[in-house]
Amino acid sequence: MTQADLVEEKPKLGRRRDPGRDQDILDAALDVLVDCGYEGMTIDMVASRAKAGKATVYRRWASKSELVLDAVACMKSRDVDLTALPDTGSLRGDLVAMIKPPSIRDGERKLRVMIGIASMLANNPELADAARSALIEPRAAINRVFFQRAIERGEIPADVDVEKLCLLGPSLVAYRTLMLQLPVDREFLISNIDEIILPAAGVRRAG
Repeated sequence: MTQADLVEEKPKLGRRRDPGRDQDILDAALDVLVDCGYEGMTIDMVASRAKAGKATVYRRWASKSELVLDAVACMKSRDVDLTALPDTGSLRGDLVAMIKPPSIRDGERKLRVMIGIASMLANNPELADAARSALIEPRAAINRVFFQRAIERGEIPADVDVEKLCLLGPSLVAYRTLMLQLPVDREFLISNIDEIILPAAGVRRAG
């Protein structure tokens, strides 16, 4: 590798000088993004929220777009452990077991982040990939586990389109939040499971 290559090579996503301090800045960036959107967000706002100097932020990220990209990508590290998911013995039981106040709040926050970066997604493929990985894929991965268990139990047909089923719930939540501007609560999520997701999976309703 030549000296020119070393100069031009960009830092890899996630490289850190001080993981603890950097996480404070990334969290602050997400908070400002949720509150103000990308267009309204400034480095000054992030620095103030993180109780850090503006120069401290710029030493780690050369621009607002790089900071947002890292902040969104790092959300993935907080995902649920797929080896420790609830196993109730039924598809409905597993899906309902994931409806807890912390998970609802986390899901809403991720959607607000998506709203904040919406204007950037079409023109920034790297950010779009990071958003899919951090905001959409974690829940889809959980649903894959639940649907695969249901197939192995013989609860749903083996030829169901698992990938489409995995995205049903997140899509319904996103539409309600982004388009209808309505809150997401336990009643809404359970109605989605009983009236849309389970029938689409081939589970017959009792009675």
